Amino acid sequence: MNATFHLLRRFNEVLAVLAGALLLLSVSVTLFDIIARQIGRSLGGTDELSGYAMAIATSWGMSYTLTSLSHVRIDLLRTRCNSLWRSMLDLIAILALAGTATVVAYRVWPVLDKSISNGSTANTTLETPLWIPQSLWMAGWLWFAVSALFMLCLVITLLVTRDFDEVHQNAGIRDEA
Repeated sequence: MNATFHLLRRFNEVLAVLAGALLLLSVSVTLFDIIARQIGRSLGGTDELSGYAMAIATSWGMSYTLTSLSHVRIDLLRTRCNSLWRSMLDLIAILALAGTATVVAYRVWPVLDKSISNGSTANTTLETPLWIPQSLWMAGWLWFAVSALFMLCLVITLLVTRDFDEVHQNAGIRDEA
């Protein structure tokens, strides 16, 4: 299971690079549009496209943040506990995160379904079919939920085998001594 987690971590690194490239593309298009406006031309819709890019990059980037142990945690109590209790707090943290990610991923579907059913388009000059950005956004949330659930299974397995050091390495905090 540890080898699979390392593959998950590597895959999420690739996804993070792709999310970053999407944001870089969004910035580039916005800068081009700003310059084009100075000569009386405009691409139009750059604010809409950058909003989609931000939502998509965020939903996909959360998996990387999870597997690189970069999510915000309040560890005041955790640092004062022994290995068993630190591992239990890690379990509670990943359980809460996996639960939240799963609920959000589940609740995104009705939004996408309604857009598909209604043939909804953005209320802008681009009239973007909303199912396109929403599908990519939902896929990111689903991947985040899958990643979090996998990590939850890993932590539970490591707790059962009492491998607290591995729990700390895979689900603890990054700057831990």
